[in-house]
Amino acid sequence: MEFTKDKLKVKVFDTREKMGQVAGEDVAACIKALLAKKEYINMIFAAAPSQNYFLEALIVDKAIEWGRINAFHMDEYIGLEKDAPQSFGTFLKDQIFDKVPFRSVNYINGQATSATEECARYTSLLKEYPVDIVCLGIGENGHIAFNDPHVAHFDDSERVKVVLLDEKCRMQQVHDGCFPALEKVPVSAFTLTIPALIAAEYMFCIVPAKTKEVAVFNTINGPISETCPASILREKEHAVLYLDADSSNSLNKK
Repeated sequence: MEFTKDKLKVKVFDTREKMGQVAGEDVAACIKALLAKKEYINMIFAAAPSQNYFLEALIVDKAIEWGRINAFHMDEYIGLEKDAPQSFGTFLKDQIFDKVPFRSVNYINGQATSATEECARYTSLLKEYPVDIVCLGIGENGHIAFNDPHVAHFDDSERVKVVLLDEKCRMQQVHDGCFPALEKVPVSAFTLTIPALIAAEYMFCIVPAKTKEVAVFNTINGPISETCPASILREKEHAVLYLDADSSNSLNKK
């Protein structure tokens, strides 16, 4: 099933596997179309179990010229040990960054001694390599990247910043099996801001699972507001939301 809400195209599938497969095919087609016009492109990836089937489908496409793609990620915990399994950089390294030969891979350094300098460094990279494609998810609280409702600003003047994570966001990491308990989840993180993400020409948002049902409903049927940061996708040209039967269960598709 497909429908459109405002500018956002929504594709609904019976299974998480089919959702990931079609998202992978769509992103691959977009990459090839852009590379037919550009020397290289720049992509930002989300790190979460929700992205697994999509990433698997994407990297099996042998026709993608990965050597013409610069890769970035959108958020990172502060203070985890280097190469900690919960690190978003580690996740993406294992799931895609080490599996295909990118032109460059640009990690956010969660162990940086100066958070201010790290934000400035990554902001400079994003200015040097303007983003073409963002592949993202939606959090249980409606966040995109780590722009939780209490720190999300559609008109943020920054492109990379440090945020304190709300409890619902941190509990999601427990629900996803990334941490054994809430007290083990870091309380702060680097995140690309909403303007940094929506600067992309294309956005592909992959959101499976029952735990995302309320956030998906609010994204599509609620007001376009920072109370549900993902709702900004409805104002974005060339944005597609991919759902499975669980995450789309509460939608009014009329």
